[in-house]
Amino acid sequence: MRVAVLGCGYVGLELARTLVADGHDVWGVRRSDDGLAAVEATGAEAVRADVTDADSLGAVPDVDHVVFAASSGGRGADAARTVFVDGLRTAIDQFAARDSPPERLVYTSSTGVYGDHGGDFVDESTPLDPTTDKTRVLAEAERIAREHATERGIEGTVTRFAGLYGPDRYRLDRYLTGPVTAGYLNMVHRDDAAGVVAYLLETDRARDDTVLVVDDEPVSKHEFADWLADECGVPRPEKRTKEERLDAGDLSAAARRRVLTSKRCSNDRLRELGYSFAYPTYREGYRAAIDAYRADGD
Repeated sequence: MRVAVLGCGYVGLELARTLVADGHDVWGVRRSDDGLAAVEATGAEAVRADVTDADSLGAVPDVDHVVFAASSGGRGADAARTVFVDGLRTAIDQFAARDSPPERLVYTSSTGVYGDHGGDFVDESTPLDPTTDKTRVLAEAERIAREHATERGIEGTVTRFAGLYGPDRYRLDRYLTGPVTAGYLNMVHRDDAAGVVAYLLETDRARDDTVLVVDDEPVSKHEFADWLADECGVPRPEKRTKEERLDAGDLSAAARRRVLTSKRCSNDRLRELGYSFAYPTYREGYRAAIDAYRADGD
């Protein structure tokens, strides 16, 4: 199998490592020297290109599958549109126009597209209701990944990631020091996010479909913070209700919407597809970070 990973960053690098270890040919696309070196460290071939530049994407060889895992760098809606809408459309058109186009595109999206559901469970059948300019951009990108790709003869799959965590992204201090505002956490370890994409490609599942990528146990932020503090051997942090956080009056409009957005994500569909998690819940996923934290304190 020949795979191009466009935007071979946090999840993409782990995906490249996984696919290379499984014997596949992989090309990882980045723009910077450091990014290209990181791709090479996985055993994949590094290609300097930009998803918004069709000419530069010509440097990527013909492949069977394209994974679009580019990031907008945590910036605002305009930057997100440039990458996720304009860049995704550019990439689809560039690869579709080839004499040997790919069979399939996998686009990595976010559960932010669901909006607020009052703490209820959501799944792939739940209507999208994005509440911010950026999440509306992500919802538009999902339509491009499914509809525009199909129009160009490429079957599109959307993998809708919950909150990513893992090496370099455990963010222990956020929950250990507090205060922690009420709400739910929907999480997936980086290795499982990459593992799901690899699994769907290798088993040829979920073509022209959307799959919610989240672990087995959404958890309240207060419960998670207390568990984490207990495991790390430190006092439990201060807690706040949503009303207390909103009354502080120091939040932007977008931040207020995030505080008010509440849902729990179901992975029933992913389990039905047969994926087996390396880290089924946060308890397994945070173990390495907890052990390192306690070792540093000894």
